[in-house]
Amino acid sequence: MLDQQQRGLACVWCRGWFTTGLSTDLGQQRVVPTAGAAYLWFPRECLDRTACAKREAAW
Repeated sequence: MLDQQQRGLACVWCRGWFTTGLSTDLGQQRVVPTAGAAYLWFPRECLDRTACAKREAAW
């Protein structure tokens, strides 16, 4: 996961960067790994799922 995805600056699926108002907030998530400290992340996804799927396929 990219740092930008964890902060909600990039799509969790296609890694595309967002501009204001062009994403869907998926809600704050808390992760508790088996080793290390717990942390929060703020996933967001693209509004245009078709374009997102094309970018995701390119990865």
